[in-house]
Amino acid sequence: MKTLRLALAAFLLGSAFHPAMGAAPSAIAYGADPLQKLDFYPAPGRGAPLVVFIHGGAWMFGDKDKATAAKPDFFTRHGFAFATIDYRLAPQVSVADEARDVAAAIAALRARAAALGFDPDRIALVGHSAGAHLAALVGTDPTYLEQAGVPFGMIRAVSLLDGAGYDVPRQIDMAGPLLRRMYLRAFGRDPVEQRGLSPTLHAALPNAGAFQIFHIASRRDSGAQAEELAAALRQAGTSATTITVEGRTHGQLNQMIGVEGDKTSADMLAFLTARLRP
Repeated sequence: MKTLRLALAAFLLGSAFHPAMGAAPSAIAYGADPLQKLDFYPAPGRGAPLVVFIHGGAWMFGDKDKATAAKPDFFTRHGFAFATIDYRLAPQVSVADEARDVAAAIAALRARAAALGFDPDRIALVGHSAGAHLAALVGTDPTYLEQAGVPFGMIRAVSLLDGAGYDVPRQIDMAGPLLRRMYLRAFGRDPVEQRGLSPTLHAALPNAGAFQIFHIASRRDSGAQAEELAAALRQAGTSATTITVEGRTHGQLNQMIGVEGDKTSADMLAFLTARLRP
């Protein structure tokens, strides 16, 4: 297990950490577990749309403090409120529980929207790696938000950064030994449960308003999974675009969001602005 964790950490983190700028966030607990917490950064004005970021880490490790990087300053500078969340980790909980945590965090934010100063009806999800899978799952399977008391239509946009677990059984079948071990540890061996946690297999309506799916050029698995998810969403009538990113590793793709001159950041900002602005 130690070897698996070290290999995955090197792959996921990739490049140096870029600290967030600006004011200290508001820390909010959305559950009793120490990992059920989030940081909220207000926009300069009231009534702004909200971007919620979900970190990666193979569903088994990672945290918002290492993954959030330059995003808070970037999004708030462009008129968005921003939140970054932690969630409980497998195998102590199931991946379904992680998706429930994402929904619970959104519910906790919406319950405080008036005090925090954002529009609770204009929300976007952004996720990296395992966080991209969780964002896609919450954005395609309405069960999680409905159980948390969040109207599904409030999720106007979902932007995904190099996930590769949108069809879990297919990914397990195609993965090499190390990644197969990782997926089986997170998702278990029951194919029914694996299919139930596969966003591509939930792409029939209803879905979140629109999807933007990034994948790095050097990973054939994330590229194939991105294209298959987008095709399934479009077939159902949901707007979905894929973008291939050249010259970035899996970890760098996430760490560079919000860094001056980063094209992925500009593409994401244009998408979220188009989908969340009145």
